Formats: sequence, structure tokens, C-alpha cells
Amino acid sequence: MKFIEYADKTVLARDLAAVLTAEISDVLEQRSRAFFVVPGGTTPGPVFDLLSQADLDWARVEICLSDERWVPEDSPRSNTRLLRERLLVGAAGDATLVSLYDGSDQPEAALENLGTQVDAHLPADVLLLGMGGDMHTASLFPGADGLAAALSPDASTLVAMRPEDQEEPRISFSARVLNSASKKHLMITGDEKRSALERAQTLEPMQAPIAAVLKDMLVHWTP
Repeated sequence: MKFIEYADKTVLARDLAAVLTAEISDVLEQRSRAFFVVPGGTTPGPVFDLLSQADLDWARVEICLSDERWVPEDSPRSNTRLLRERLLVGAAGDATLVSLYDGSDQPEAALENLGTQVDAHLPADVLLLGMGGDMHTASLFPGADGLAAALSPDASTLVAMRPEDQEEPRISFSARVLNSASKKHLMITGDEKRSALERAQTLEPMQAPIAAVLKDMLVHWTP
């Protein structure tokens, strides 16, 4: 793990967007397509705003969330809705979205179908993750039903997660798939999350799921 500190959120967003753009561009110089996996939530919004205007051949970029709440894509709780509003606009509107929602009643019913679709694009070329103060990443929450299976070396591509303190079930990439990404980035802000990350390095992944994916991670932090 490598740690980079930035002066403020504006500088972090600008520099991280530039790094991600460069990495995606490098992939497109070598191959016909690039697979870019991103987090949900509001923290990466400023990065998405900048990326959406990046000078890339977006028609050759496939974008997928690392996890999704099991709600319709037009729900205010949907991470896909955030992507459509903040990233898949402007120049990046030409990118292809690989969806993690298919309308099934429960995520468990969609794992095989959606997993097959995601498998066609793996491994991720560039991965951006976030982390909560409870040391979860993607939808791998401490204490969640199914966490042990999600952390297993032979885990399936996608896992259904039902964190007790969350409003709805979720679907998430497993730790195995997150770790298979060629380039791995973690974006966090604030002293609380920095302290949580430092603590996670002393804990087992069942207590701090982020610990399962920190190898070769580039961490981007600002107060």
C-alpha cells in the first residue's frame, strides 16, 4: 500500500482524475477496450465530474460499479443513478455501463446472470474504491451476512450482502475480484477515515474488510 496526501479535496479530485485518465489511456493504447470499476456514494462525485470531460476514447471504455444497492436504477438510493448524473455525461456519455441491477426481486436471484456479464470484462484494468468509517469497502461490511464467503479466495464474482444497519440488500464484487484489478486506488477524506484505515491494517478482514484489498493499493487522502 502506498499513501498519498493532498492539500484539499479540490486538489485530490483534480490529481486523482488525472491519474485515472492516464491509466485508462494507457490501457486503450494497448487494447481495444478498458474496464473501469468505480465506487458509489457521494465522495467520488467531484472526481466523476472531472473524468466526464476527460479526453479519452470513451466509446471503448466499459464502466461498472464495485457494488450496488438493490433498488431500481431511478431510485435516489441507486449508485447507478449517481453514475448517470455525474460520470456518464459529457464526453464520458459514450462509455458503456455494465449494470449490477436487473430488476429481480432479490440480488441472490441475479448473481449468476449478472456475474456472467461481468466475467466477460474482467479483470478490471483500473479500480477506484471508497471506504466507510466502519472499514467497509464496496458492500463488504463488517458483520454482514455472507462476508466470509465474499472474502474467500474462491469466492464467486458477485456476492449478495445484507448488512444489518443498511436499508436494503446489496450486490458487490467479491474481494477476490477487487484484488484482481491491474491498478487499484482508494479515495478517502477526513481524519476519521484515515484513523480507520490505520486501524484496519492491524485487524483481520472479517473485522475490517478493507484490509483484504490493501495490497498494491494507492491510497489518496485529504483532511
